[in-house]
Amino acid sequence: MSSKDALVRELARVQRLHEERRDNPILAGALDRLAGWQARRLRMTYADLAADPRYAAAIQFFQDDLYGPADYSRRDADLARVVPTLVKVLPDSVIATAAAAVELNALSQTLDRVLLGRLPRADATFTVAEYCKAYRRAGNFPLRVRQIALIAEVGAALDQAVRKRFVATALAMMRRPARMAGLAALQDFLERGFAAFRGMRGAGEFLATIDAREKRIHDAIADGAVDPFPDPLLFRLSPPATVRTP
Repeated sequence: MSSKDALVRELARVQRLHEERRDNPILAGALDRLAGWQARRLRMTYADLAADPRYAAAIQFFQDDLYGPADYSRRDADLARVVPTLVKVLPDSVIATAAAAVELNALSQTLDRVLLGRLPRADATFTVAEYCKAYRRAGNFPLRVRQIALIAEVGAALDQAVRKRFVATALAMMRRPARMAGLAALQDFLERGFAAFRGMRGAGEFLATIDAREKRIHDAIADGAVDPFPDPLLFRLSPPATVRTP
């Protein structure tokens, strides 16, 4: 499958999920509760990175734009509108990265829906032990491994992109046309990602840390752990570090 075909396929998949959520307020509410709980888990797991000026913007982008609870429907709709243009002006590697980012979004939404069906009650709070049990009952470990791999794949591609001078120039030139064309959500996503990864001046350690911690949590749950991390609801959120200017 070509990168363009993969992107079109993943956009169609994620748009169906967005529509399903939009048409089902009960499902949307349950997904919001689960996403909020998981977002707190992420903030807890990566509190040290968020407190480091070198990584603060990148971990915020990771939590909010790649792996977190945000509503990506506008960004994905923007992307779907411009696919024919993108494939004409962007290299295949960039299209492949976009496809991987959308696949990560769609996969995360799908896994959340399956997990909800295994929790004691989708409309109530749950414990870490209940979350772990639901995770195991879902039984989709290969997809969980794929989810973690996609994070590394997209992150590594962004790290490569920020090393290319023409990318910054192209983003700056796109800003006004993108907003005039109603593509602000997509443009903002691209600019946040570029700024976050450029500010790190090398994302190898950052991506390796995320990969190792997510795999460790996954493996612990798969092996039967009931407490692979503390209760996210008891975690006190701290303000992020001041972002280092590139």
